[in-house]
Amino acid sequence: MEQIVYSINDIVWSNALILLCLSAGIYFSVVTRFMQVRYFKEMVRLLFVGKSSSKGVSSFQAFAIAMSGRIGTGNIAGVATAIAMGGPGAVFWMWVIAFLGAASAYIEATLGVLYREVKDGQYRGGPAFYIEKGLGIKWYAILFAFVTILSMSLLLPGVQSNSIALSVQSAFSIPVEITGGIICLLLGLIIFGGVKRIGKVAEIVVPFMALGYILMAQTIIFLNFSEIPNVFRLIVGSAFNLEATYSGVFGMAIAWGVKRGIYSNEAGQGTAPHAAAAAEVSHPAKQGLVQAFSVYIDTLFVCTATAFMILFTGQFNVINPEGGFIVENMPGVSIGAEYTQNAISHHFPSIGAGFVAVALMFFAFTTIMAYYYIAETNLSYLQKEGKQKWPTYVLRVLILVATFYGSVRTAELAWTFGDIGVGLMAWLNVIAILLLRKPALAALKDFKKQKDAGLDPVYDYEGEKERWSK
Repeated sequence: MEQIVYSINDIVWSNALILLCLSAGIYFSVVTRFMQVRYFKEMVRLLFVGKSSSKGVSSFQAFAIAMSGRIGTGNIAGVATAIAMGGPGAVFWMWVIAFLGAASAYIEATLGVLYREVKDGQYRGGPAFYIEKGLGIKWYAILFAFVTILSMSLLLPGVQSNSIALSVQSAFSIPVEITGGIICLLLGLIIFGGVKRIGKVAEIVVPFMALGYILMAQTIIFLNFSEIPNVFRLIVGSAFNLEATYSGVFGMAIAWGVKRGIYSNEAGQGTAPHAAAAAEVSHPAKQGLVQAFSVYIDTLFVCTATAFMILFTGQFNVINPEGGFIVENMPGVSIGAEYTQNAISHHFPSIGAGFVAVALMFFAFTTIMAYYYIAETNLSYLQKEGKQKWPTYVLRVLILVATFYGSVRTAELAWTFGDIGVGLMAWLNVIAILLLRKPALAALKDFKKQKDAGLDPVYDYEGEKERWSK
């Protein structure tokens, strides 16, 4: 069974998907004239503009919900895995996919707002909605909805809960079964409270957890300030096969950098449009820009902080694809959060393992919370107005069961299930946003035109739709 799972993962995450994601990011960056650079200040400003309504959450709450999905175990254990499998050069390719992915994130988030609808008294939207309405391909939309529900409720929660359980066991010697049970209890209290409660929890927890983690990373970076140039040289040199030590993993650096980059920042995966669609905004490009900024926060800040802590302290191994190790600084240590725990313990022996365990608990828990929201949105898409409530309760039970099951499974199997879920969604969504690029690009053009005229952009949905559909 495990071998079948690994074989499916190899097919999903072939070089074709890596090339597709990179190509889409390059294309969207060029056609938007690198909006991820031109509109950086506007991205930050828009974070705190707007309020929630009876139908939608505020722009910042939508950002927080999306960030709760983006910032997870991939920022701690995922970065460590990328370094272990692809060497330090994998970090560079994570940066590349984040920069390019910000443009993809703008496209998909803007489409999420453009094609959303009001269901059950609140905004609902996402790839399934824009695939059906924009492309007019009903079966494709249904397929994405089913794949997303499967990924969000069964394949992905286990990655997060497994990382929490293992790190807590390592730090505090608490059995994984107990940790898994506590996670499920807390998660149940939140997801049974609905979307509004998820938004409120994310709004408070996400900034707190990200700030605390980044402050710890900055402290370690400050203590190793003189080593920053050497670490940059190591990352860039390894990324381009210039470091002899890591020449054997050049291809793996690209593959694992892109793979873990997409897993972490989710750009193009199709998750963020669900949160973007829930935002109460006057113009779809506003939320598109906010979601593009969230990719920067995830990868260029949080993931880079993790990578620097690990590389500064040398607390990592690099696996040789042909067998054995290229670098083995930590004999007997498995891939994952232990790299980050040891890196912090190198400077703060008494709190390293515990700090990472607590940080990972916040990071991963809010990610599972976001997974539920995304799964529920796709379930809502499949149901008609005035839906029966029992499928929603079944979904909640499924995600709780998957969360507990993942906490007691092996890390490798949990990550493989997660990779399959991410890969399937990325395949379906990236192709869709490439085909649907026209309305999202038109929205950016309209946003710029109104901004240049000194206006607060307001989107004319009917008029603009008529123009770009010609």
